[in-house]
Amino acid sequence: MNIKQTSVTIAGKTITFETGKIARQANGSVVVRSGDTMILSTACSSANPLEGINFLPLRVDYQEKFSSVGKTVSGFIKREGRPAEREILTCRLIDRPIRPMIQKGYCHEIQLLSYVLSYDGTHCPDVLAICAASAALCLSDIPLVKPIGAVRVGLVDDNFVINPTAEECKASSLDLVLAGTADAVLMIEGHCKFLTEEQVIEAIDLGHKAIQEICHCLQSWQDELGKPKRLDTIKPVDEALLPLVEKKALPMLEETWSIHDKKERELALSAGKEAIVQELTDETLEAPYSEIDVNDALQRATASFMRKKIFETQTRWDGRSPKDIRPIHIEQNLLPRAHGSSLFTRGETQSLAVCVLGGQQMAQRFEDLHGEGNQRFYMQYFFPPFSVGEVGRIGPPGRREIGHGKLAERALSASLPSQEAFPYIIRLESNITGCNGSSSMASVCGGCLAMMAAGVPIERPVAGIAMGLLLEKSDCVILSDILGVEDALGDMDFKITGNHEGITAFQMDIKVEGITIDTMKKALAQAKEGRVHILNEMLKTCPKPAEMSQFAPRIESILVKPSKIGTVIGPGGKQIRAIIEETGVEIDINDDGVINLAAQDNIALEKAKAIIHGLTAEAEVGKTYSGKIASIVQFGFFVEILPGKEGLCHISEIDTKRIEDLNAYAKENGIKVGDTIDVTLLDINDRGQLKLSRRKLLQTAQA
Repeated sequence: MNIKQTSVTIAGKTITFETGKIARQANGSVVVRSGDTMILSTACSSANPLEGINFLPLRVDYQEKFSSVGKTVSGFIKREGRPAEREILTCRLIDRPIRPMIQKGYCHEIQLLSYVLSYDGTHCPDVLAICAASAALCLSDIPLVKPIGAVRVGLVDDNFVINPTAEECKASSLDLVLAGTADAVLMIEGHCKFLTEEQVIEAIDLGHKAIQEICHCLQSWQDELGKPKRLDTIKPVDEALLPLVEKKALPMLEETWSIHDKKERELALSAGKEAIVQELTDETLEAPYSEIDVNDALQRATASFMRKKIFETQTRWDGRSPKDIRPIHIEQNLLPRAHGSSLFTRGETQSLAVCVLGGQQMAQRFEDLHGEGNQRFYMQYFFPPFSVGEVGRIGPPGRREIGHGKLAERALSASLPSQEAFPYIIRLESNITGCNGSSSMASVCGGCLAMMAAGVPIERPVAGIAMGLLLEKSDCVILSDILGVEDALGDMDFKITGNHEGITAFQMDIKVEGITIDTMKKALAQAKEGRVHILNEMLKTCPKPAEMSQFAPRIESILVKPSKIGTVIGPGGKQIRAIIEETGVEIDINDDGVINLAAQDNIALEKAKAIIHGLTAEAEVGKTYSGKIASIVQFGFFVEILPGKEGLCHISEIDTKRIEDLNAYAKENGIKVGDTIDVTLLDINDRGQLKLSRRKLLQTAQA
């Protein structure tokens, strides 16, 4: 084995890269270690390029082995199955900065696999996995243009921390993951608690300086050990074809520039492009072009035309200026039986957001390397094919749907009330019913409005906006509220959420190197203008949370002594099942003594509360109880004043007059076992026996 190592120290934490020991038959393989966290990443490429494609066939997978923490998967099947949400999100984090840095024209199938082999509970594996995948590509023959590094930035006690530990992440008001080259940031992803634009920029700048150290380390390692890059199969660009296509496409593009409706414009563009493809691929020509080459040239010609138009006219394809936001229409409580709903429409992008409130059993359960847990708030994003007028697959959510849903969920989490103030589980859906860019940001706006319609006491409503960028040498144009075509043909997709004062979430992908911190500052400033405009439109329709829907369950929390939990549950759960069957109330008990009750009406809720209160209440001397006569003996009544707690009302304490024969007295007054009588607790003796009195209450009443 020819084992080689290199290392870099970031913020006092050493990251070690090793190759030559594991997975030696891969094109490139690296084990990255920080503390006792170890990630294996491999990069493999097919022997031959794929024919008939004009995109990068890259597949990224990431898996957290439960054996890395000495555990196995819970449940019947003891083997890792389909990726968990956290793993899918990490796949996206690895993919997004690497994809634009693979040499254009490389059409070999590429597979990047990353596995968490050991996890110490301290050093977070996701950013290490990005660095590991980058290192594996650096050593392989796959043409990665430049090494990529990644770090996490936290904000703990008002101090920025590079690669915070898992414990520091819990206390951090910022979770920022960024990746890039030594020259530029390519990707950022994160959420925070209403930080200012200046604080976010400072965190990005600090993180990029750490990334530069990682990239310099990997570049040196690549220069020493890296295989020669495979460039001989890269498909060359036909430079003569582009001017020809541009000339033929220009009249069609000029004509469609005045068509502002997406569907109408796409039909016109499609028809025009199809005619050009047929003309240039006609087999009767002396040298016909391939369909792939013509389509690729058409895409580049369209991008060049759009960019030139925007730079020259400061007008976009739908007629807006770079800063304009599309018209917004909002309709609250569109769905009469839902707990809360909102139809949020911005231009041709539309989200039907629905909020569902429930008890603890509705919480989203998860299992990861840290253990098992529950989410009290979660958002699910649905993108049916009809939203873009297409026919497509329907099935489990794809990576894009999971990623967009998580971004919106993180954006709204900062606005949620505490569980003590609002003990409900909150489930949000964003059903995209129309899309022309920025559907994830429409999900943020619609989701916030749906929660407010459901009566969730949100104090700081949140809106979101997607920003675009066109770079031409030293000049740039920043676009607010981007269209789908501006996302596809532009240089940046920057999503920012927040309110008037601060930011709650952000996600940025750059397709080219060269964006500077100054450009990012301009983008954030322009994004704030747009975000505030959208938020003001939202508040015009829904200035404050509504009253809770009559169809939402009623939930209350009761605090009992932890020692009383067993009494409420009963032997084998007998008692709690009896309460549920009698009242129909959903009951969830925490180990700390918090009992959450969820019912469809207040009557059932109050009944369950009374039963639990009776089971857990302590008898108090001097207090009056309505108790049930459990038995009648010669010397008195045994009365159950609380569930399972009986006391003796002695014959001398039953009436104000003397009783000679208790059975005769009971018969004469119609008193029998099972009747309810009012008694006062006189005393509790050393053995815990209760002394009751009915006579004292009668004397008070007669007086």
